[in-house]
Amino acid sequence: MLAAKKKDENENGTQPQKRVMFRNILLASDYSASANLAMPYAAGMARSFGATLYAMHVHEPINYALPPETWQGLELTREMEEKFLVEAVRRDFPDVLPRVLHADGVVWRAIETAIRKHAIDLVVVGTRGRTGIGKALLGSVAEEILRHARCPVLTVGPQACHEAGRRGRIASILFATDFGPASLSAAPIAVSLAEEYQAKLTLLHVMEKRGANEMEMPCDAAESCQQRLRALVAEEAKMWCEPHFVVDCGTSDRAGAAWERILGQAQAREADLIVMGVHAPEGVPGADTHLEIATVHGVVAHARVPVLTVRGGVRN
Repeated sequence: MLAAKKKDENENGTQPQKRVMFRNILLASDYSASANLAMPYAAGMARSFGATLYAMHVHEPINYALPPETWQGLELTREMEEKFLVEAVRRDFPDVLPRVLHADGVVWRAIETAIRKHAIDLVVVGTRGRTGIGKALLGSVAEEILRHARCPVLTVGPQACHEAGRRGRIASILFATDFGPASLSAAPIAVSLAEEYQAKLTLLHVMEKRGANEMEMPCDAAESCQQRLRALVAEEAKMWCEPHFVVDCGTSDRAGAAWERILGQAQAREADLIVMGVHAPEGVPGADTHLEIATVHGVVAHARVPVLTVRGGVRN
């Protein structure tokens, strides 16, 4: 789904590096405070990439059997919310004209249809943040989008900065990987975004903290992880971004969970964006409790910056 542009061939005639281009961006909005916070990031990226911005709110079907004053009030509210969103985008991003999409029914199904119909290659959604535990941290709609969308998803939590979104500038990107298929699918996108913004790129692998009664991790394991991180960045890409390679061994007794260490590294490196892979849904719905998804949830729910997730197996 991702369109790409190519750099000019270098003097040696080697194959040019493909770079990600987001051409169609969808802001999934319910007109809540969290959705309003996501708007500057969606519009900012649309401006940066020259993309078409779609704004979509999925309504519950109106029951016209109710008294007219009831459903007429709902229609008026929807029109006012839509007008407010469009005016907010045009005020802060005069060169971005959002196209509003209307749909009724099940939210994820409507968004899925829009992704296919409009060739969406990035979905932007706001999240609830820290309230509750597990999937309640994100909200059911954000959860479905993050887990099922076949294109990258940018989630924006309540702690993200409005002004950072309006600036549309990404100077530092943190890419966290466990070397699984999902994160390897995300690696080219992280590198490409760093090239596009000529940003500092930190590639991070968090090693599991070992218990007191377990043998310490051999030094060569960390060195091996460093080599695997380096292999994710092509030599030609290093001319366009500034990669750094970090292996967090979790040697401190207070090292914390993987998601806490990822966020700690993001803060220490002043990251403007975190990029991660996320596994495709498997098995019984709601039964995803393994470490990988717990890590993704922790990062997305507590991050002070947007988090871009790429589902394993997504097509570039």
